Amino acid sequence: MTDTIDLAVAQPAARYWHALDDGRIQCDLCPRFCKLRDGQRGLCFVRARQGDAMTLTTYGRSSGFCVDPIEKKPLNHFLPGTPILSFGTAGCNLTCKFCQNWDISKATELDRLQDQASPAQIAQAAREMGARSVAFTYNDPVIFLEYAVDVAQACREAGVKTVAVTAGYITPEARKEFFSAMDAANIDLKGFTEEFYKTLCTAELRAVLDTLEYVKHETRCWLEITTLLIPGRNDSPAEIEALTQWVRERLGSDTPLHFSAFHPDWRMRDTPRTPKATLERARRIALENGLRYVYTGNVHDESGQSTYCHNCGARLIGRDGYDLTAWKLTPEGRCAECGEPCRGVFEERPGDWGSRRAPVHLAKSEPAVAAIA
Repeated sequence: MTDTIDLAVAQPAARYWHALDDGRIQCDLCPRFCKLRDGQRGLCFVRARQGDAMTLTTYGRSSGFCVDPIEKKPLNHFLPGTPILSFGTAGCNLTCKFCQNWDISKATELDRLQDQASPAQIAQAAREMGARSVAFTYNDPVIFLEYAVDVAQACREAGVKTVAVTAGYITPEARKEFFSAMDAANIDLKGFTEEFYKTLCTAELRAVLDTLEYVKHETRCWLEITTLLIPGRNDSPAEIEALTQWVRERLGSDTPLHFSAFHPDWRMRDTPRTPKATLERARRIALENGLRYVYTGNVHDESGQSTYCHNCGARLIGRDGYDLTAWKLTPEGRCAECGEPCRGVFEERPGDWGSRRAPVHLAKSEPAVAAIA
């Protein structure tokens, strides 16, 4: 938390901090409450003290842009089939030993941030490419809140939606501003015990649960949840029972839940991949506990990745990976067979972006649309 950083060049001001009596300043963005002296940075690496203020060292800088299918976030009930312009920066405020994007989230070198773009440039690029939304992803956007909020504002002015892919580890004060700027979020519920969060993430489960309830009940932000199932760590039937019962009771049966397969990475390379059967079992438990929209991810499973009407069982949205194979929703978002509403943010017709991924270079001298032609 107290590593020094070269701040010879002035950095954009950051919010959510206050001065302490001992001469340090405290970051109030996330529950870590890092306390910094001049030149020091927080655990996230990107929020640093410069003089008597907090700065955001990654404002306007990205580790890269890419047009993804929105289902990759994963979001299955928010503008299905549409392309989403995705980007991240560097750093993270969690220390997950199983991180699947560790090359970005664990980065501690700002010179890896090659792409620079203003909020207005990002919004304009999304419109030029026909992307219906912009995703803050790859690393946690909570730590670059000021940049994410400014991009979200520019996108709203341009008629583009924004999506946060986050662990939800944020203080009550900061989350009000952050989630009010977002149109949708996928929040990682990494496990359902304090021990899991403490030993594998050096964080606290309670703070994440508070964020989930806040987003669901006090914002207009569309919410979906992802739990990465890790063999022997958070995949027991008892834990899945507890997690899914909590989601139903505290968030509602119509909150989409994604169970995703772990692959060996970062500091858990000796842990085996998650068997498909584990995901199928978790999905079955969730459905039995009353959740209506439960999905499997990181495996090939058309049945577990499709959306079904909870009333009549019709397949409303067929999926094969990130490709849509069926669409039986009315323009009003109802089952075409029985008329039962399906919760989500849908347009009259689904997108047809499919499983394509297109790296994008945002440069002032050339239009972004040329980069994905």
